[in-house]
Amino acid sequence: MDFAKTGCLHIVPTPIGNMADITLRSIDILKQADVVLSEDTRETSKLLTYYKIEGKKQVSYRDQNHTRVMPQVLDMLKAGLSIALVSDSGTPLISDPGYKLVNEVKKQGYKVVPLPGPSAIITALSASGLPTDKFIFLGFLPKKSGPRHDILRKFCQFDATICVYESPFRLIKLLEEISQVAGDRTICLASEMTKMYERFETGKISQVLPKLTTNTTRGEHVVLIAKEGFED
Repeated sequence: MDFAKTGCLHIVPTPIGNMADITLRSIDILKQADVVLSEDTRETSKLLTYYKIEGKKQVSYRDQNHTRVMPQVLDMLKAGLSIALVSDSGTPLISDPGYKLVNEVKKQGYKVVPLPGPSAIITALSASGLPTDKFIFLGFLPKKSGPRHDILRKFCQFDATICVYESPFRLIKLLEEISQVAGDRTICLASEMTKMYERFETGKISQVLPKLTTNTTRGEHVVLIAKEGFED
């Protein structure tokens, strides 16, 4: 791989909620970058405004426009520009756009520099009380019940904590399906992390479900499923 090429792509994590949760290095890279590739330019603009980063050129990048934007990215790298890739929140590529982009940039011989920073899955695991020595991250499960059941059956048999993301609108249904497929497991639900209404609910599915029927659920959830036999 030819790292003599001067163009560089930085993978820049952004806060998952609380605007203060960003590294000094990430701020520096955003200030220095010639171009910011944004999942949603409106969301990125809020972050740039908060940290008084003005006049920054943004280019919208999502999986849906990859084919159109990719040649532009390669042209910018060929011209020696520094590019920062950001998602709406957390670390890019983790259930967010970017895999195709990074893959192609590396194939073309340009340097990809990852920055450490916020991640919803790691934040949830750290405060869950569930085993963290081994975990499997599945991202968002399929919306159709059949494929979702197949995945749950396959992975819930492993000796590891299973981690998924879920919309608040499908959360109760997902927990009911986990119970059907894997039994009354211990789970942890994490939502609104780092924000005012941060919430963690840990317990058996049968204990947690009634709380969800009487309380409003907010935002996307991280759902952690303990291995069989674990008692919190």
